[in-house]
Amino acid sequence: MSASSLKRTQLLKIATSLVKTHGFTREALARSVLYLPNQKHVESKQDNEDCQPLSDTAVSSLFGFGDAARTTLIHAWLDEGINHMSNSSQPARNVSDVLHTRLDWNEPVLGYLPEAFALLSTPNPSWLSLQFDPLPALKHAHRIADEAAYLSMDTSRELAWYARRISLAGIYSAAELHQLTSPSTAHSFLDSLLTGSSSLEQKLGDVMLYSDYVYKSWKGILKSRGML
Repeated sequence: MSASSLKRTQLLKIATSLVKTHGFTREALARSVLYLPNQKHVESKQDNEDCQPLSDTAVSSLFGFGDAARTTLIHAWLDEGINHMSNSSQPARNVSDVLHTRLDWNEPVLGYLPEAFALLSTPNPSWLSLQFDPLPALKHAHRIADEAAYLSMDTSRELAWYARRISLAGIYSAAELHQLTSPSTAHSFLDSLLTGSSSLEQKLGDVMLYSDYVYKSWKGILKSRGML
């Protein structure tokens, strides 16, 4: 990895930790440079001209122009969420523990998540028409389901393997959507879905049904918040 690529990766990782205070913004990316290991804490260097956030030009060069930089940060944060599941899990940990761990990862940034998913799901926004694409939400849920099944040492084979992951993706999607509107009851809601996972697995076994569920649920939330 080149020095520039290494620095970009390092800055992006730092920026994911700044989302909780600055959101999924270009500002979070710009301020990441202030927290490099060789820098003192930003608050003690406010008047030091040698310690400044990245310029807008530098942010664009490293992470993309306009909202592309924000999208880069969102994807990096989602990747860190997967890493959080792995690093917080012990061998043979059950699915419930893993999914609860992933919900915990959302908590510091819940207020920013609808806008982040709106950005991922409307790749070509315009004031005239916003076309909602459910694929990013589906991929997000399936990545989490696949990781949860892997960490819990799921041994399903062939069709059962796919059915299990579709079921877990549906369960996690429902819990995450619930978390956005009722954070305090998200974990108990997840438990209730896991308890009834056999019937839910049958209901969500059809990929088209599951896709339609995610599409309508996310679109409804984004519309209610004026993002579509």
